[in-house]
Amino acid sequence: MIEKAYHDRDGQIWIDGEFIDWRESKVHVLTHSLHYGSSVFEGNRAYEGQVFRLEDHTQRLKNSANFMGYEIPYTAEQINDACKETLAKSGLGDAYMRPFAWRGSDMMGVASKGNRIHLGVACWHWGSYFEDKMKGIRLTIADWKRPAPDTIPCKSKGAGLYMICTLSKDAAQAKGYDDALMYDYKGRVAECTGAHIFLIRDNELHTPTNDILLDGITHDTIVKLAEKRGYKVFKRDIYPAELAHFHECFVVGTAAEVTPVREIQGIHYTPGEVCHALASDYDQLVRGKISI
Repeated sequence: MIEKAYHDRDGQIWIDGEFIDWRESKVHVLTHSLHYGSSVFEGNRAYEGQVFRLEDHTQRLKNSANFMGYEIPYTAEQINDACKETLAKSGLGDAYMRPFAWRGSDMMGVASKGNRIHLGVACWHWGSYFEDKMKGIRLTIADWKRPAPDTIPCKSKGAGLYMICTLSKDAAQAKGYDDALMYDYKGRVAECTGAHIFLIRDNELHTPTNDILLDGITHDTIVKLAEKRGYKVFKRDIYPAELAHFHECFVVGTAAEVTPVREIQGIHYTPGEVCHALASDYDQLVRGKISI
C-alpha cells in the first residue's frame, strides 16, 4: 500500500493554540526557519492513549529552542496539554507525535530577533521505523561526521542539524543498507542518523559518550532498564576498530524504539538475549506493564 502524502491527509493540527484542518496547516514560503534551519522539534510516541515520557520530551523541546537562541512562548504545561489534546483529537491510541517550533515570516535575513515564534503539534499513525526490524538492520558508515560542540549547538534537536543525517541515510539506502552509522569529529563511534547505538559483549552494554550527542530519552530509558536487569552499562569512547569485537548491537530512539543490528558494513552481529530482553522490557514499559 502506498502511504498517503503528508500534506494530503484527514485530521487536524494544533498551531498556536487552535486546531486547523490538516490540509490548511501552512506557513509562508519566506518563513525564517525554512531558510535558516532554526526550527526545533520532538518525536514523541503514544501507546494505548498515553504519551511516553511526555514531560521529558517537552522540556527537551524548550531546551532545544533556547540553544537556538529563542524561547517558545508557551509553558511546559501548555505544551503538554496541546500534545494530549492533539492525541485525543486524532482518535489514535498508538501514535507518533511531532511538536515543533519555528521562527516566522515577520522578517527575512540572517538576523532573527524580529520574528514571532510559533508552535505546532501534529499526530499520526506510524508503525515500525524500520521494516521487519526484529530481523535486524544493516548499517553502512556515513561519509559525514557529527560536528564538534564548538561548531554547532549539538544538544539542540534542531532541523538544521539533521541535514547531514538526511544525506547519510539517503546514501545508505542507495547502497542497499537500512541506515548509516556516523562517527564524530574525533573519529569515535557516535550514532545513527536518528538513533543512539549500543554494543554488547559478555552481557555488558557499551554506548558512546554523550558529550556531542542529543540527550536521548529512549537511550536513558534503555540504560535504566539494563541496569534493572543487572547488566553493566559502560558509557565511553568507542572507536571503529572495536566494532568487530562485540557480539550484539542495537539502536534506540523514539521512532526506532529498540531495533537490532545484524551488520555494520561487513561486520556481522546476531541479535541475542540482551537485545531481545531489553526490547521486550521497553515494550512492556511504554505500555505501562512494568516500571523503572
